[in-house]
Amino acid sequence: MNGDIDALRAYLKRGGLVAYPTESCYGLGCDPRNVRALKRLIRLKGRSAAKGMLLIADHFNRLQAFVGPLSADDRARMRRGWPGPVSWVVPASAACPPLLTGGRATIAIRVTAHSVAARLCRSLGMALVSTSANKSGKKPARTAAECRRIFGAQVRVITGRIGQRRRPSTLIDLATGTLLRP
Repeated sequence: MNGDIDALRAYLKRGGLVAYPTESCYGLGCDPRNVRALKRLIRLKGRSAAKGMLLIADHFNRLQAFVGPLSADDRARMRRGWPGPVSWVVPASAACPPLLTGGRATIAIRVTAHSVAARLCRSLGMALVSTSANKSGKKPARTAAECRRIFGAQVRVITGRIGQRRRPSTLIDLATGTLLRP
């Protein structure tokens, strides 16, 4: 991991943005509780706030504050795909910032299997926003160098190799079982 984790945590708490490797590309993220950071990320990507954002963590416990009540069956179904490249659209908690949900009653979450992304969440002690590291409509960055070229000093880049997946994570609506993204 690049640099001191305490300095990185403080940077994120102040609204900083970070790029890090994930299963299929570099992810662009921030502290999901920091509204200023969420707005910066949306502006930087040129992305519609109505899209909402996905959260990743190394363990479901770090995501729980953003998630509404789930049945034991729902939790068991989600755990069968985790850790791994399966993201679930679940009920959002009342405390979940609207910029994360895109104004919907749901939030997309994933327990990542990518070693660097999982270690980053574990070391920081928090979930992270995880949207592809790109300008809206462009191809996602696949290397640290690409992230630096695209975003410059606006983002701290964590170096590492992306995973073997060629496509973004599978996205499933937990309530209906509908495959939203294969």
